[in-house]
Amino acid sequence: MFRGASAINLDAKGRIAIPMRYRDSLHAEHGGKLVITVDIQSSCLLLYPIHEWTKIEAKLMLLSDTQPTQRALKRMLLGYAHEIELDGNGRLLLPLPLRQYANLDKQAMLVGQLNKFELWDEQAWQSEIAASQQTIRQEDLAADARLADFSL
Repeated sequence: MFRGASAINLDAKGRIAIPMRYRDSLHAEHGGKLVITVDIQSSCLLLYPIHEWTKIEAKLMLLSDTQPTQRALKRMLLGYAHEIELDGNGRLLLPLPLRQYANLDKQAMLVGQLNKFELWDEQAWQSEIAASQQTIRQEDLAADARLADFSL
């Protein structure tokens, strides 16, 4: 499981180094293979270990090719999806169209989300965190049974 936010850098070739704490499990459990695609609700990228991505593909297979919203969802997630592999130094090469989608330049944030990572431009991540804090402050967490335990 992936958790925590890590500040990382993109090199001149568009590569990122995965933090050491994740590398062993990515190699052992997934052969160092991941799939990267766009997040359809935010300007960030999603990095799925290959075995987690197969679960996403199974769900996408159930969607309609004729219903416009379902077709658009498939088009975005699958159209941008690239299989990538950790190199010997624990780096991933990010395809240019994906870097452009997420406005990635030099400084980025890799954020663990249990079964996947989000990859954000650092400034966009700071804005997202501020917006998330505002949303949480405005919400009555006790009113939603799934969130009640988080009212610490």
